[in-house]
Order: sequence, then structure tokens, then C-alpha cells
Amino acid sequence: MITYTALILKFAEQGEKTGWTYVDVPADIAQQLKPGNKKSFRVKGKLDNYEIAGVALMPMGDGNFILTLNADMRKGVHKREGAMLQVSIEEDVDFKLVVPDDLQECLTDDADALSYFDSLPESHRRYFVNWLNSAKTIATRAKRIGMICHAMANRMDYGQMIRAGRERN
Repeated sequence: MITYTALILKFAEQGEKTGWTYVDVPADIAQQLKPGNKKSFRVKGKLDNYEIAGVALMPMGDGNFILTLNADMRKGVHKREGAMLQVSIEEDVDFKLVVPDDLQECLTDDADALSYFDSLPESHRRYFVNWLNSAKTIATRAKRIGMICHAMANRMDYGQMIRAGRERN
């Protein structure tokens, strides 16, 4: 476990990252976590006393990474941009994406859709799974499973699926 103090930062105007809250993970720390790696990987540990697991470190070039802080994390640490944060992290080698049974069952009915879903990087499959798991009602969940299966059959990424869904409504 590597522990250091970091400043909570927020991207201003930076394409898709605009408005993201994050902490830097300097190259020397990233190399201690996963030597020789320059690709995104998952970590677990604590931000102050708030436990995290399966959180992606994203490469920013020159060996540096960022750890983005979602709303739950920010609420958990009770801090915002500009505050100091005690970061204790290690590589999360046990973290695996769990595809819900209902989605897996529907994808299994269409071999091409399942094949496309399985070909996506784990981080992209995670968008679909997290969106499905955020449904608050059974009806919404069923609708989302249908949308995901349709998107996989038509080789759509998450953004394309969401835009297509908006166009239909």
C-alpha cells in the first residue's frame, strides 16, 4: 500500500474531461504500484478514511496518472476541489467486472451481440453494466437490457446507444 497526500483538482476546459474532479498519481508512485505499466489499471485502498475498490487510474502521459473522484467519493471524504486528501492505494488485482445474470442471459440469445460485447474493453463494458445497475425500477431495467442488446447487435458503443435512444424518444 502506497500512501501520499494529494491536492483535489478539477479540469477546466479539457474535452470530455471538462468538470472532472481528480487527484494526480505521479509517475514515481504509479511505477511503484505497477512497474512498467502505462495503461489504465484498477486500484483499491482509502481516500482519507473512505474505502475504494476497483477504481481506475487513467494515464495522462509521461507516466503520470489520475484517479477521478465521483460524487460518492467526494461525499465520502467530505472534500472538494482545493482540499488536501490522504491517498492510500494499491493495485486491485481481484477486481473483475460482473455482468448481471439478466443481461448475460439476453446477450446469450444472440451470439453476435454477445461476441461484440465480449470484444469491448472492460472499461467500455462497465459503462453498460453500471447504467443497467442504476435503473431504479424493473420496467426501466428491462428497457435498458433491450437497449443494450440492440446496441450490441448493431455494434454500437455506449455513447451511440444513448444518442440513438434519445432520437427514438
